[in-house]
Amino acid sequence: MRRSAIRRGTNSVQLRRYNERLVLQTLRRAGEASKAELARQAELTNTAIGGIIAQLEDDGLIASAGKRHDGGRGQPATLYRLAPKGAYGIGVRLDRRALETVLIDFDGALIARRAHDRLLPAPAEALDIVRLDVAELLAALDPADRSKLAGIGLAQPYNLGAWLHQLDLPPADFAAWDTVDFAALLEEATGLPVFGENDGTAAAVAELFYGLGRGLDDFLYLFIGPAIGGGVVLGGDCLRGPTGNAGDVALLPVGPGRLPSAPPAPKGRDILLTRASLNALTRHLQFRGLAGGSRAELAAAVAAGLPAVSEWLDDCVDALTDAIWASSALLEVTSVIIDADVDDGLIDALIARLERRLAATAPEASGPPRLLHGSFGCDAGAIGAASLPMFFSFSPRASILTRSADERGWRDHAAAD
Repeated sequence: MRRSAIRRGTNSVQLRRYNERLVLQTLRRAGEASKAELARQAELTNTAIGGIIAQLEDDGLIASAGKRHDGGRGQPATLYRLAPKGAYGIGVRLDRRALETVLIDFDGALIARRAHDRLLPAPAEALDIVRLDVAELLAALDPADRSKLAGIGLAQPYNLGAWLHQLDLPPADFAAWDTVDFAALLEEATGLPVFGENDGTAAAVAELFYGLGRGLDDFLYLFIGPAIGGGVVLGGDCLRGPTGNAGDVALLPVGPGRLPSAPPAPKGRDILLTRASLNALTRHLQFRGLAGGSRAELAAAVAAGLPAVSEWLDDCVDALTDAIWASSALLEVTSVIIDADVDDGLIDALIARLERRLAATAPEASGPPRLLHGSFGCDAGAIGAASLPMFFSFSPRASILTRSADERGWRDHAAAD
């Protein structure tokens, strides 16, 4: 937001905080920058940028990266960068088939992780597992660094007890999750602030904050896991929606699948998660008498170039094509970022086929959006979760300039939902 767009009533403390976060965002995107470059990009005076740089250095959030010697006259410019040890975030990703907890630093680097590849247990058991994992990850930090923890991010599918038939899962295992506030339980168990969010939106935040979003302000994000999740980034911020489910591409209507392994489509229509998901790939591999029940088995099938994988890719592309055209028409995004729980060439193969199909089906006077390979693969959901407290604490969200109650942010939204 430019300074001219700031609302009346903004006080100097809020404005200073906004400008500090704007400088951090500029450094996150540029990697390194001088005071003059930061002042120009943030539209700040040299005096203002000098005070902000000094404060951020005192807070340990940025550090000198040396001097730039460009051969000109005068003193070489000091360059600044983010300090990786300036802050930390813990991320918890809950999925119907896995639990994962990670620790990242201020630069988004993965420091440590704990993962459990199993069906999601009841909330009480899951809480015990996650609480122990959080304690182990905190132990990986030096005592002096533990005070720099921005909080815990929790990423999970909303309505965990829904769509189980399409995902070939038993309903009784997830019924309790529809009535529990796991973020509140985790906050009470750890004594740390917890920021809860839909897993697709959380992964989109990771891409925005630490991945390709450092150079993109508008994109549709798709993550192909056991189901398919998504997020929408417009104007450099994630579109959340009134209940936090904006970008829930899994429910987009599509035609019935063409694979012999596809379940019957009620009334001749289906939803995207039934076709464009790793569960659909697993189902098709097993229909062909092949192994595909675990992430490792799926990766091996992809790496081997099995015909069944190619068959699923064609059906997945068919389902995604209409979904992407619809999203492009509604949101006018020019880029689509695609990531997945399994790669081994899967994402590149999917993008290549999808590019050809989009080009062949482009409406009149329309060009297909650019398709990009996501940055984090199977870690996207967990890093996305860990990005939530970082994003809230250090992103120049415009709400900082309005009313202080907004600073409670997504955590309160999640609790209300």
